[in-house]
Amino acid sequence: MFGFVIRPIKRNFGRDKGYYRMIDDMFGFLPNNVELYKLALIHRSASVVADGRSINNERLEFLGDAVIESVTSDYLFIEFPDYNEGQLTQLRSKLVSRQSLNAIAREIGLDECVICNGSASASQKHIFGDAFEAMMGAIYLDQGYDFVNRLLINSIYPNHMSLDEVDESETDFKSRLIEWGQKHHHTIVFRTKGNGSQSGAQHFRTVVIIDGIEVGHGLGESKKEAEQCAARSVSHEVSDEECARLLDKLDRLGK
Repeated sequence: MFGFVIRPIKRNFGRDKGYYRMIDDMFGFLPNNVELYKLALIHRSASVVADGRSINNERLEFLGDAVIESVTSDYLFIEFPDYNEGQLTQLRSKLVSRQSLNAIAREIGLDECVICNGSASASQKHIFGDAFEAMMGAIYLDQGYDFVNRLLINSIYPNHMSLDEVDESETDFKSRLIEWGQKHHHTIVFRTKGNGSQSGAQHFRTVVIIDGIEVGHGLGESKKEAEQCAARSVSHEVSDEECARLLDKLDRLGK
């Protein structure tokens, strides 16, 4: 009833006015518990230590990841009644991928608000997507599941993502490569090693070996990302038309 009075007061007065303004501009509402949103913006690299434990957005990120996946599953189930389980699973994985969420975070301006160590933002390319997950976790705790559901389905997804483009995009290069190998009777092996950096972050390097010959490699912040990059380096799309080209490559490397 008094929202028209409270909104300008929270946006323009008080020590947290910047946070209220940010949430209102980004998502169109004023939070009840602004402290949750402050926490959602603190990356691990900028953790605050209190009572012997690190304060950052990782727990909210964990929660937000589950909420986003649940909402997205419901959304796709309704939007694509003709898709089978495999198709729905593949499309969901594209929508909730770090790459997609990172793009959304940049679209809505969340990348300008994340608090992190400068070197972390440069080396960890999905830091903003992680913050978006944490923000959804904060909204879930502050406003409830139904509110997050409406926010994602009615606002964020239609305004910042094209379902058709996402559906047509290819992201699971590893599965495509394995399917190609099974179809054409080739042995495909992914060998991944992890290495720690000076900042404490773990990085992974994957090598793709086909029939005993190293044909591609990839780097990533996780084993899964490194494997996908490695598979992509072998072929952006392993189709029947490209089989001959890849076989020629194998023959040349084997000589």
